[in-house]
Amino acid sequence: MDNFTGKKLDGRYEIQEIIGVGGMAVVYKAYDSIDDRIVAIKVLKEEYLQNDEFRRRFKNESKAIAVLSHPNIVKVYDVSFGDRIQYIVMEYIDGITLKEYIEQQKVLTWKEAVHFTVQILRALAHAHERGIVHRDIKPQNIMMLEDGTIKVTDFGIARFAQSETKTMTDKAIGSVHYISPEQARGSVTDAKADIYSVGVMLYEMLTGRLPFEADSAVSVAIMQMQQEPKPPRLINPEIPEGLEEITLHAMQKDPDQRYRSAAEMLEDIERFKRNPDIRFQYKYFIDESPTKYVDAISEIRSGRSDLYERNYERGKGAKKGKKKPNTLPILAGITAALVIVVVGVTIAAMAIRGFFGGGSLVVVPNLVGQNYDEVKLSTKYSDFEIVQKNTEYSEAPAGQIIKQDPEAGTKVKKHSTINVTVSKGPQGITVPDVTGKDKNLAKSTLESEGFTNVIESSEYSEDVPKGQVIRTDPEAGQTASKDDPIVIYVSMGPETKMSIVPPVVGMTRDQAIRAIQDAGLTADFQGEEPSDSVPVGKVTRQEPGANSQVQSKSSVKFWISKGKATQTTTVPKLKGMTLKQAIQELANYKLRLGNIYGVNDQNGIVTDQSVDPYKTVDQGTAIDLTVVQSDGGPDGSSKP
Repeated sequence: MDNFTGKKLDGRYEIQEIIGVGGMAVVYKAYDSIDDRIVAIKVLKEEYLQNDEFRRRFKNESKAIAVLSHPNIVKVYDVSFGDRIQYIVMEYIDGITLKEYIEQQKVLTWKEAVHFTVQILRALAHAHERGIVHRDIKPQNIMMLEDGTIKVTDFGIARFAQSETKTMTDKAIGSVHYISPEQARGSVTDAKADIYSVGVMLYEMLTGRLPFEADSAVSVAIMQMQQEPKPPRLINPEIPEGLEEITLHAMQKDPDQRYRSAAEMLEDIERFKRNPDIRFQYKYFIDESPTKYVDAISEIRSGRSDLYERNYERGKGAKKGKKKPNTLPILAGITAALVIVVVGVTIAAMAIRGFFGGGSLVVVPNLVGQNYDEVKLSTKYSDFEIVQKNTEYSEAPAGQIIKQDPEAGTKVKKHSTINVTVSKGPQGITVPDVTGKDKNLAKSTLESEGFTNVIESSEYSEDVPKGQVIRTDPEAGQTASKDDPIVIYVSMGPETKMSIVPPVVGMTRDQAIRAIQDAGLTADFQGEEPSDSVPVGKVTRQEPGANSQVQSKSSVKFWISKGKATQTTTVPKLKGMTLKQAIQELANYKLRLGNIYGVNDQNGIVTDQSVDPYKTVDQGTAIDLTVVQSDGGPDGSSKP
């Protein structure tokens, strides 16, 4: 099973350890050497690489998450769908499942339950708005971080709502304790199925119990379809009445009686949070007859595998339950439910009587919606000869049975022939080449070809300008049905890479330049400046500051110390003074006498100075003077 620990995928993902194992995939913890982060990598098991159905589901999961971007949904970073390995690179979540948390706490406070439910509903609202129905919402697929943040995971059986078919034709139907009645029945599902599952989780958080428990998955499925849950307040009287109403409204058997959307349920919860005494006055049909509850089955704990891979329901070690009447109607009902869960047929009273009526006749099963190859290999239909007579294009997946003769429910002799028509899949439309086109033009081009489900996804590109299409999925030239999701990947331009500014204060100029360049940034020397604390030749300051995060190749300015700052003074006006007076004045201003031009006579008169009066200069600056001979006035000045 472990073929990858210690290896490196595609030259960047260093596989460290297994963190989860599920029905069709193994999940590894890995280090992404390019982006310097820990990731989770979900790898399709080798035995399923050549199975088109499993490959389709695996690819569908990546598509479903790729079109989603929400803080409460696990992120997908990368995908690879090669012939020898297929994997999805996801955000690594270091936390526990909500199921583990519920098991630890037993019963959650209503405030805590509401806190988690709000985050789940926000994630689902985001997904539903983009046409994605999860179909397997359960606490095992909800991750909780230490700070209480919720992450919805595992979109392995999610569907694009526009292409929804009957749920039971897909092998994974979700966990029976949380699936909606329409899922258990094998009917068409939409976003309201997720709403029901949220209601079940809210019920479990508030009461510490599941609403329906029995000694087999089949029995639970029957209860989901036929029985009303025990009101939560009868189990936990501390639950506010308004919150009980919200829970039961989400869990209505009839989808039309539930919340119409995750946003609508969120609105009621927000009203409740503002006023916990609120009553919504929802009306429910409650069966007045006493409900019989059967002890829950013991479930296998899968440990850390819950973190990223679905727990498939495997009943094991059932506890002893209450004694149930051993009557033929009960047995018939359970058998019919088993047919529903495994095959996806509708219960029909006449068919049930046929199964138990005896004689040489047998009841024709419903094969419509099942994969023809799997039906042929199954031992369930050994009483019949199943023959493919025709193939037709249809909206059903290729290989699925879309017609049968005789029809289901008909009584025939054993080993009779059932002729079936098998789908060739939707009659495809060729995907046009829209690479390099503006995203709006690309979308209109695809829609003009007949595609109804064009989805936009963004990614960085070094080569394709921002706003233009990089590629499509399916690729140009391939065929797809009109309702298939066509993903156009639109360029966001080159990825803006960030760098951390290194601390260079105290370094020499050469050291600072080297450190800045090694960080992927540009060194920008600004010159020298005085400093009383930094030695001469060392960096005094930098902009931006150390450890700041900036775009790669950004400029980092720095200055070098030239030592302690020199004090300044103002140059006095020396013109008209005798040389003796000027020398004294220079001393008063802490300036030095420079060169004397003209006569060097103490009584000579200063006619010019090398630095203009009132200019600020460093103390100790030398001032040159021009001196002329005095005419011998009484004060030494020249006579007119």
